[in-house]
Amino acid sequence: MREGGGTEHLAVRREGATLVLTLNRPEAKNALSIAMLVGLYDGWLAADEDDRIRSIVLTGAGGAFCAGMDLKALAGQGMAGEGHRERLKADPELHWKAMLRGHRPRKPVIAAVEGPCVAGGTEILQGADIRVAGRGATFGLFEVARGLFPIGGSTVRLQRQIPRTHALEMLLTGRRYSAEEAERIGLIGRVVPDGEALATALEIAERINACGPLAVEAVKASVYETADMTEADGLAAELERGWPVFDTEDAREGARAFAEKRPPVYRRR
Repeated sequence: MREGGGTEHLAVRREGATLVLTLNRPEAKNALSIAMLVGLYDGWLAADEDDRIRSIVLTGAGGAFCAGMDLKALAGQGMAGEGHRERLKADPELHWKAMLRGHRPRKPVIAAVEGPCVAGGTEILQGADIRVAGRGATFGLFEVARGLFPIGGSTVRLQRQIPRTHALEMLLTGRRYSAEEAERIGLIGRVVPDGEALATALEIAERINACGPLAVEAVKASVYETADMTEADGLAAELERGWPVFDTEDAREGARAFAEKRPPVYRRR
């Protein structure tokens, strides 16, 4: 990723220790393009590789999150961002990694949703760790209504994230969901007034950034790696992840800062 990062359809900026990735194709409600997918994947990698980054916020430009696949491209009119096609040839799995289907960043990912977050947008959302939405946001997996299959991972992931009856209704009806309903079934965690999703996501990110980065990353890894284990196996794996954190300088700094009534200064060691 070049300095500043991004592509013509993916804007990148730093907010302190947070990397903000903005889907930036507002004229198409941020429908997926090759340039967007390449920029997204590069953004995930940049966050993983830069220890100064402690969290990631994913949002969309122009009052929309993501309208999913570019149906005009699917109809044979060509997908925007053809100049990046060589990247896809070099890595045939890049698009899945970009959509968080085949890649999980080690830093927490917070989605800030305004407007439509449908089809591929809802599929990318399932790869985010924390999800905030404006009251006017909408969600849904429309693929079956168009004779398509939600191949971004939803038939596997959605039933693990919300009750199966809700997952199947969303997958099989292709209907639109309001932010309130998405919150009620557990697809998103918080509904805020329209226009405040990004600010709220950044506030959450700041809270995460103030915590010990080694502890944060270990906790996230433990949650995902134990999700499909038995309780006994999960508890054993948790100890393997958790005990080494106690033997870090950051852990000692956290205890010192508490005793001295000051903010801790964590150094990832």
